[in-house]
Amino acid sequence: MDWTPAVLMLSDGTVFEGRACGALGTTMGELCFNTGMTGYQEIFSDPSYLGQIITMTTPHIGNYGAVPQEMESDSPRVAGVVIRSFSELYSRAGQAESLQAHLARNGVVGISGIDTRSLVRHIRERGAMNAIISSETTHTKTLLTQLAACPSMEGQELSSKVSTHEPYWTGPEDAALRVAALDLGMKRSITTCLTDRGLRVKVFPAKTPAQTLLAEDVAGFFLSNGPGDPAIMDYAIETAKSLIESRKPVFGICLGHQIIALAAGAQTEKMRFGHHGTNHPVKNLLTGKSEITSQNHGFVVREESLKPLPNVEVTHRHLNDNSVAGLRLKDRPVLCVQYHPEAGPGPHDSRYLFDHFVELLAAEKLDKTP
Repeated sequence: MDWTPAVLMLSDGTVFEGRACGALGTTMGELCFNTGMTGYQEIFSDPSYLGQIITMTTPHIGNYGAVPQEMESDSPRVAGVVIRSFSELYSRAGQAESLQAHLARNGVVGISGIDTRSLVRHIRERGAMNAIISSETTHTKTLLTQLAACPSMEGQELSSKVSTHEPYWTGPEDAALRVAALDLGMKRSITTCLTDRGLRVKVFPAKTPAQTLLAEDVAGFFLSNGPGDPAIMDYAIETAKSLIESRKPVFGICLGHQIIALAAGAQTEKMRFGHHGTNHPVKNLLTGKSEITSQNHGFVVREESLKPLPNVEVTHRHLNDNSVAGLRLKDRPVLCVQYHPEAGPGPHDSRYLFDHFVELLAAEKLDKTP
């Protein structure tokens, strides 16, 4: 293809020059990096990445193309992509298309041919910040003016922008156990992990009130992953409080974990550059075992805020920085983890958590059996 010049500018004025990939145009968002070696299509379509520009640390991206079955939502959700070596040639046939065609068709603006190692080192030293990619102009003052209008990720409510608009059922119709799921930006892999275990799941829009969920004939509740600042999501926090008080099992992943923590009285905070990748080590404090996990979050439960909460127990810790990676309530069947046990992409070390949730649901139904 004929390469079009492009530029990446960070909010601190740092500039990287490269070549356009994906759609031509201009895009803005919070710049972060993902350390996954594979799974770029799943990463780009993860709703949790709404409003973010993703830098891939693996240098060679695009070599296996894109296929419909590896989408985590209906379309790519990232604000933009940053790649070292972008490949239009791909190895798979059948339904596959080039990553270039996939990104361009979905309007995803990208830049390639830059030193992503240098960029990632810069983010790690300076912290996550907003950035702009443009293949329309390289004029510094113009880009800085446009970038100044890009809002900070702190204070943004984004879940309602990626959530389902209408409730829907999925999973076996004759399932013995049913679950109500609050879609805050739910990945398809999560739904699959629930239904593969025989659950019938009714998925609800993010702003569904608690009374609607509680009125369903279900054994328990699930709170999904999603984008944005959890502390601003009063509607979800209040819903989570009511679900917890129902004494039915509640399971939360990523943003769902943060919402449960906030509902229990904890606080969240913005991380310096977040955890994004498929190779993050976590220790299960209840079993003593470690697992390699898939993670994608820029906020975390604030450790100090848990001290006044004797009913909240830390169950998992991130071994790189000792941050809170999982919680449970001591007097309720409520558990949540900061990482992604469904992977998609990533290792399957943590899928036992879905099995544990099913066990809690089965116990709840048994307790209610006359």
